[in-house]
Amino acid sequence: MPIIEQSTVAVEKGKGQMFITHLLTPKEMVGKCEMFASVRIPVGAALGVHQHVGNNETYHIIQGKGLYTDNGKTYEVKAGDTTFCADGDTHGIETIGDEDLIFIALIINTK
Repeated sequence: MPIIEQSTVAVEKGKGQMFITHLLTPKEMVGKCEMFASVRIPVGAALGVHQHVGNNETYHIIQGKGLYTDNGKTYEVKAGDTTFCADGDTHGIETIGDEDLIFIALIINTK
């Protein structure tokens, strides 16, 4: 069984930094997915609202609580919840509470 070497990057796509640990490389995703990663958004930070074009994205919350925005409506999410943003839709997420928000993000290409 091959072990995939993970790489973590710090990015700013909203309010403050977030940390993305890529779990698969483009080689393993063979053009079907854009990203499969663990994402950590520290307390007080947020991933800004953005639109998906040519792909969809799902988050599976592992730890913490967040405010998830889906096409202008906001929902509270917690560990165990899964969200879905369809091709053409918008979404974003902000950490709330006193612990970092951690989730698995999967972006699947639709075209």
